[in-house]
Amino acid sequence: MHPLVNPADPPDVARDKLILIAEALMRRVEEASDDQGAAYAQFQRAVLLEDQVRARTVDLERALDLLNRSNTRLGEAMAEAEAARANLASAIETVEDGFALFDGADRLVLTNARFGRPLRDVHGQLRPGLAFADYVSLVSRSADLMRNPGETAADWARGRMARHQDRAVTFIVPLTGDRWLQVSEHRTREGGTVILHTDLTHVIRAERLERGKLLDDQAVRVKATLDHLTQGVGVFDAEERLVGFNRRLAEVLGLPLARLPMGAGFADVLAAAGVAAQAGLDWAARRDARPALAFELSRPNGRVISVQGQDMPDRGFVVSFSDITAERVAQRALAHANETLERRVAARTEGLAAALARASEPNAARARFVAAASHDLLQPLSAAKLFLASLADEALPTRAGETVVKAQNALGSVEEILAALLDISKLESGRAALDVGAVALGPLLARLREEFAPLAARKGLAFKVLASRAVVDSDATYLRRILQNLIGNAIRYTAAGRVLVGVRHLAGGVRVEVIDTGPGIPEAERQAIFREFHRLGARASASEGMGLGLAIVERACALLGHGLQLDTAEGRGSRFAVTLPLAAGEAAADRGAMGVPGGLAGLIVLLVENDAELRRALALLLEGWGVQVIEATSGEEALALVEEIGILPDRGLVDYRLGAGMDGLALAERLAAAGMAVRLITADRSEALQGAAGRVGVLQKPIAPEALAGFLAEG
Repeated sequence: MHPLVNPADPPDVARDKLILIAEALMRRVEEASDDQGAAYAQFQRAVLLEDQVRARTVDLERALDLLNRSNTRLGEAMAEAEAARANLASAIETVEDGFALFDGADRLVLTNARFGRPLRDVHGQLRPGLAFADYVSLVSRSADLMRNPGETAADWARGRMARHQDRAVTFIVPLTGDRWLQVSEHRTREGGTVILHTDLTHVIRAERLERGKLLDDQAVRVKATLDHLTQGVGVFDAEERLVGFNRRLAEVLGLPLARLPMGAGFADVLAAAGVAAQAGLDWAARRDARPALAFELSRPNGRVISVQGQDMPDRGFVVSFSDITAERVAQRALAHANETLERRVAARTEGLAAALARASEPNAARARFVAAASHDLLQPLSAAKLFLASLADEALPTRAGETVVKAQNALGSVEEILAALLDISKLESGRAALDVGAVALGPLLARLREEFAPLAARKGLAFKVLASRAVVDSDATYLRRILQNLIGNAIRYTAAGRVLVGVRHLAGGVRVEVIDTGPGIPEAERQAIFREFHRLGARASASEGMGLGLAIVERACALLGHGLQLDTAEGRGSRFAVTLPLAAGEAAADRGAMGVPGGLAGLIVLLVENDAELRRALALLLEGWGVQVIEATSGEEALALVEEIGILPDRGLVDYRLGAGMDGLALAERLAAAGMAVRLITADRSEALQGAAGRVGVLQKPIAPEALAGFLAEG
């Protein structure tokens, strides 16, 4: 049976049809009086049908309106997504390194034009959709790749895929034409992989050139040093062949120089000198690591020769021959002539007193004298220390032994003083060789942390060096010496508490700060501490410093044009700060490549979290934004840390559940009352906690980086 109205008809057409049907039914009712009941029933059904059609029409119009609005929103969303993708593509094209992104299925999503460019036969094949394994296979077969001798393309690809299993890896790949490429690979939070290609060719070539110059300079200095030594020195390679010696060697062994040809064997040299030194031959022939060699030889002519040997990393060795006849004669005389020894010691003491008196002449004369001193002073001191060490091994009378030990200590102190004075003299005379350039603070601070951590641990001090990504304009050697002296002084004079080293970002520069909880410096001493040989504390000894460190710091900062600042208060510690200029473009480029939120560099954030993994993850994220992070695991530790270092951090992030002790909300309220902007970190979404948090505010776990960056930027 066909319906009276076609459902596919538009609403207007259906309505017109129903009106016609209704009119026909009315006529039928009027014309057929015998069938009035049936006609009326038909009329009723038509009216009901018209109402249903009207309702369906309204519903259809509403559905069409909703569909139109949905299509409009979908179009807007697609346009926004396309714009975001275009912005992302433009952004990665501005990155100076090669950039590639693989998704969680290890399929290439996008790259910039620089990615893979050094591999000329691979660059054109890197298209979206390429599997990571296929990418590695292409690279392994590239004609531009330099593989290790005997290594096949398949071997290289297996090694590369093994590294792909790590979350983060950085390595250097050698290329043909003396080119070098650094590859950095990192996992994204979604399980994808980001790869950066950095061309290191110019860096490695420059480093190689500098290393060659350094080796040439070192060779000249080594030869000059050897020629000034009082010992005869011979250098032998792994085959026991003579590859270097000084003139003194021929004199000590009683040989003409013609009897010491380059390439002569160790045994031949000893035989030519008529020396029967089986112990030395056995030592040189050892195949395992050689221990330090030390023995004496008595020549038929009555001369006594001290032989000392030292192994070298390349299996070569160095042997020194010293004529210690006079020392041995003196040793035998020591047992019978203590009075004579005392007179000699007194005479030497007077001589040293006279030398010290002469050294205390005006600064200009002292600077000229010390600048002229080199190995001519330091090498005889080293020789004297060796002679005294050989005496210390002998069975001497008690008084003589004590005298030898005191002489050893005195010579060690003199050697340290000379080294420090040489630095001061170079700085004062303006003849210090400076090599000013870009210096990355991160690796430098990491080395200083490793160097001083054991010393701080022995004193029971909390020692922390905050990481930094800044690159500054300075001389790497003198900057390291400046920070070494400041950190060493802070640890030396701090009896208990903490020593903190951090970096604050300034406009166009950074300030490296060394903060301690030591006794502080009296106001009357704040200028005097930068003078030579001035030390705080009357009981300080030579083993605790000669009072030259801050003098070197002040002169080095002045020579380099770095600002030096001191803030201190008696009983509350000290803060030394060195202001350094940023290297042109280096630091800004580094942060921009990482997509760091603006305005966060230089902030100090107190992070209180008892979960080690979450604390480390947050610290890494914040440090990547240029934020300085101070970490604590409990409320009590956080309050003690803030009090000891005397710095109120700019922001605070406090875990709500800190375990035993003070809870996170109480700590956050105390920090907020002190004027710090604080947020609670919690997975608790209850209204009760939201109300209790009050002015502190809450960051919900899992923490969104955008929300965290917004809090840090707004405070």
